[in-house]
Amino acid sequence: MESKILLVAFIMLITSCTGEAQINRTKLGKVLEKVTTPAGGLSESEIVNGLKEALRVGISNGSAQASQTDGYYKNAYIKILFPPDAQRVEQRLRQIGLGNEVDRFILSLNRAAEDAAKKSKPIFIDAITTMTINDAVGILRGADTSATAYLRRTTNEELYNSFYPVVDSTLNLNEATRYYADLVNTYNKLPFVQKVNPDLKQYATQKAIDGLFVLIAEEEKKIRQDPAARVSDILRRVFGQAGQ
Repeated sequence: MESKILLVAFIMLITSCTGEAQINRTKLGKVLEKVTTPAGGLSESEIVNGLKEALRVGISNGSAQASQTDGYYKNAYIKILFPPDAQRVEQRLRQIGLGNEVDRFILSLNRAAEDAAKKSKPIFIDAITTMTINDAVGILRGADTSATAYLRRTTNEELYNSFYPVVDSTLNLNEATRYYADLVNTYNKLPFVQKVNPDLKQYATQKAIDGLFVLIAEEEKKIRQDPAARVSDILRRVFGQAGQ
């Protein structure tokens, strides 16, 4: 009799859950069913650990590429150029013979990003320690760059706060801030031009972060699409069994 009462209470508890919670459980159950099998299948902890490992690999490779000399400057996908609203400044300055000064500024701008990228790895690693099973399942079944999107969502603010002083310091050390101010002030003195604000630190900081995420996204795609990029057993098991 007692067991029947307990069973009824359990059923009532289950059916009293909100519709949203029921949907979430159903969705999670379906996804887990696809990536687990009764014999030798993946546990929830293995899925989470596999996704964390994928992020660690992507982070390590991406940050290493970005922080090396010319990591930004010689990569056409992430090279930092003049701010969009100042591109007319670059064009006009090149027309009046200041091309070398413009090139020197762009080089200094990218050197600042390369220096800042060295600060990124600990921030990323800290972020992935809090990944939940719901995060992991969403990433595993998401788009080719859903892990990168997770990192951007959870780290962008902290990255910005960490990158800004490094970018600021390096821009000053390389005199990029002065180069830019001089170039923009020269441009602003030209007749009949729309004046431009010479402050670029916020722009440079966010572009440095954006470039880093581009590289990490490429690493994530490799792990999902190329079995050879799955450099550990847990990566091979999670992504292989999930049909990635």
